[in-house]
Amino acid sequence: MLRPVHKGDEACPLNEEDITLLSLLAEGLPTDSVARRMDMSERTVRRKRRAICDRLGVPAPIPAVRWAAQRGLL
Repeated sequence: MLRPVHKGDEACPLNEEDITLLSLLAEGLPTDSVARRMDMSERTVRRKRRAICDRLGVPAPIPAVRWAAQRGLL
């Protein structure tokens, strides 16, 4: 089971795998490259990316990356 990430006293809605996915997206990697690096299918990457955005309440991956970066997670 993946553990949630904690930054100081603040609980984060993302786990370690989510942070890894966002960091690869922040590097500008396309979905197929992210999938290969994380050893999962492209469909799983797209599904996880959407789930991250939904949890953070953002419309797209770029604001999700910004959210994580502002909190020092990337």
